[in-house]
Amino acid sequence: METEVTDINHPRQRRKEARPSEIVEAALILFHQKGYSATKLDDIAHAAGVTKGTVYLYFSNKEALFKAAISEAIHPNLDKIEELASNSTESATTRLRTAITSWATALNECKGSISKLMISEAGNFPELTDFYIETVVKRSRLLLAKLIQAGVDSGEFRPTDPDLLARVLFSPILLTSIWQHTYARQDPITYELNQLAQFHLDIVLHGIAIAPEHTL
Repeated sequence: METEVTDINHPRQRRKEARPSEIVEAALILFHQKGYSATKLDDIAHAAGVTKGTVYLYFSNKEALFKAAISEAIHPNLDKIEELASNSTESATTRLRTAITSWATALNECKGSISKLMISEAGNFPELTDFYIETVVKRSRLLLAKLIQAGVDSGEFRPTDPDLLARVLFSPILLTSIWQHTYARQDPITYELNQLAQFHLDIVLHGIAIAPEHTL
């Protein structure tokens, strides 16, 4: 019997290779809908159209699956933002705007709020919380802080606390995202996250600009 070589001619092989991503996608949807605690591996297997044993072939436990879901949902976006923001040929202002806009777009396209999920589960699962804080929150904040410091160093921004300002830039956008996934039915938000991000960023940039000649 010949060895199966190509995905095109062998859908079974393609299906097998796609299973980890399908399991992760199903897990993330259920985590958003039910929370981490209430979601069982049996539920995830059923939603992904595989057996529980198949889940264990790829993930040692629910915690490993959760970390994979976070990594697949967020880390590629952070990689993209870091790549865009590291373009040193652009001004710090432009790079900061690019980073914030890309982040707001990623949040807007997410099927649920991972931040909301983490807030609800933080007290019960400190190891997962540490993973999220280290690989997502601190990484994101450090990226913005570096861009802010670059603007200070280049003379675009007046001296300021980069870490504190990064938190100021994050907070309203993140809160709005959580609000959308919590109170949308009772108090719907009628504007896009990108619209809020640009509005907030304009106010902040005009507040830290060192001279009017810099294009904001």
